[in-house]
Amino acid sequence: MIETLQWTTLAICALMAVARIPSTLRRENRSLFGIFASMTVAILLSIQGPYLIIDQALGGTNLANLLLRFVIFGAIFFMGLRISKGFGADSVYRLITGRTGLLVLLAVSVVMVALFFSMDTAGSSAGLTAISAKDARHFALVEYYGAAGRAYPAYVALALIPAMVRAVQDRLPILIRIAAGLLAVGGVAVALTLLFPLIPPSMGQIEFIINYTAVLCFVIGLALIWVAKLIRGRTGASRRTSTET
Repeated sequence: MIETLQWTTLAICALMAVARIPSTLRRENRSLFGIFASMTVAILLSIQGPYLIIDQALGGTNLANLLLRFVIFGAIFFMGLRISKGFGADSVYRLITGRTGLLVLLAVSVVMVALFFSMDTAGSSAGLTAISAKDARHFALVEYYGAAGRAYPAYVALALIPAMVRAVQDRLPILIRIAAGLLAVGGVAVALTLLFPLIPPSMGQIEFIINYTAVLCFVIGLALIWVAKLIRGRTGASRRTSTET
């Protein structure tokens, strides 16, 4: 089930990225392509087979996992910017791009890198499961490293949720409201990742479900906003044509 969810999510993210290529070449909303492409790379790096291949190419010391974390940071940062600007949530935009947001990003990044290089990361292992199993010290370090990696996405998600809830309740086109609802659900899912240390190992599949629910909600939500914009553009064009005739 988890493997099917992973590959399905990868396919959806990749299709959305490919669909955005023509618009990107026309220099239209290039950030949206970057978000979809980043999510595609992140999902690819979270699947065991591709992860092992990529990490071996990087030296077999799990640098691919560190790369994954920063790809996620980039995706959530630019997604936060696009969503906050698109919905006119200026306070959220400031929380992400202002001093507080940048300090959170910097602090989390420094802690995460420090924890990564304090471990013996030799031997490619998706999710660092083999590293965690080495001894009690490595188990604790992997847990702290994972918590640091989840902190910044959760910060952005928590900042976005109130604005998305307001958008759902606003008098916006139905597709936009549905998109806002999906983005809110995605934000809640990301926030729930902060509770991962409380989930017993026997229920580890829940973590995968929460992670991929967040990605799918974000991707589909952004896609719906794109579709709504296309519909609005075509409707406007048809109205202009009918007026001219």
